Amino acid sequence: MTREFAVSDSIVVDATAEELYDAISDPTHMGSWSPENLGAVVLDPRDSTYVGMQFDGRNKRGRAQWVTRSTVTVADPGKTFEFRVFAIGVKSPRLKGANATWRYDFEPTPQGTKVTETWTDDRRKWPDAVAFVFDKIVTSGKTFPEFQRRNIRKTLENLQTHFAAK
Repeated sequence: MTREFAVSDSIVVDATAEELYDAISDPTHMGSWSPENLGAVVLDPRDSTYVGMQFDGRNKRGRAQWVTRSTVTVADPGKTFEFRVFAIGVKSPRLKGANATWRYDFEPTPQGTKVTETWTDDRRKWPDAVAFVFDKIVTSGKTFPEFQRRNIRKTLENLQTHFAAK
């Protein structure tokens, strides 16, 4: 089986690209949409998101909870927001290593904005067999790409519902 390193999905949301960028690029609010994320703490907060900004995200899957540390790599208002997860741990992000990159692209449409969410597996140094076994243990039988497809769809639908209610 060939390992898949990236998955993405898109949805049209009734909001401007700027409104969506502002919401998604604030990692303290991601828990409002993500099925796994519980929010985040920005390590050096400023008025807006910036390249190099780091944050610790709190996450939960079933009974498991963990913390990640991420760095914003792209902060282009109304166009693209991207961050890389580079550390993980149970209570604090102590284990460093390439984990994943999350990217959000915003494209205006006549109905609002097309939001594309992309997850990229940055565990390139992991042997495929190790990644497959690890993934199936921590996702209850799925590979991370299969698991993230579902998470991405749910996040996008939650985002769409949130803005429809405004």
